[in-house]
Amino acid sequence: MVHDTLTIRSRVLGESRLVNVHVPASYRDASTSSQRRFPVLYMPDGGVDEDFPHVVRAVDSLTAAGAIRPVIVVGVPNTERRRDLTGPTRVASDSAIAAHVGGSAAFRRFFADELIPAIDARYRTTAERAIIGESLAGLFIVETFLREPMLFDHYVAFDPSLWWNRGALVDSAAALLSNAPRSSNRRSLYVAASSDDIGGQSARLTRVLATNAPAGLWWTVEPRTDLRHGTIFHALEVTGLVSALR
Repeated sequence: MVHDTLTIRSRVLGESRLVNVHVPASYRDASTSSQRRFPVLYMPDGGVDEDFPHVVRAVDSLTAAGAIRPVIVVGVPNTERRRDLTGPTRVASDSAIAAHVGGSAAFRRFFADELIPAIDARYRTTAERAIIGESLAGLFIVETFLREPMLFDHYVAFDPSLWWNRGALVDSAAALLSNAPRSSNRRSLYVAASSDDIGGQSARLTRVLATNAPAGLWWTVEPRTDLRHGTIFHALEVTGLVSALR
């Protein structure tokens, strides 16, 4: 798998972060215009020993088949995964899962203030951005959709850990959606939940979206009780990618 690896010294996070970048074949095609620009698909859990390789393979296959547009894939490998992908919690058992939790706001600032500008400066990008991830990464994606909906255009989350902080994010979803800015761009949210959806939080999110989704948002929350937490990403990544990038 051909890709670039960059290092970004993050002031927001107080550490250096590796970033993996895969560009589509047409990006380097000499027969196409050197001015052609491409949307960007971002992903937490983006290490070469994490989800980056299989997402890149799926993206390349779907692009070759004409099912999605060619995109640049940007993966962010983890340093402290449970710190970066979770919001604050008042639940003791949540806090016990790692030495540090609750850093999602800072991780989001890393994306907005450091990572995205660095990618836009180095690569030929458009303003269209998507993000994909599973489990705690899915939690981060849904939280970002609700708290900073204009950061990305398309959000894809598999089995998001919406049980975090006893479902407080879903509790706040209606109020957050009511404040969402309007956009003329195509925007989408795809969430898939397996049989391991703790507390039925994805079903709760469905009910909130049914009455509070912003006008113009294409959204779906897909219950898949035939799948488990460990299988849902691989089983549905094609569906999620097509929903965002068709």
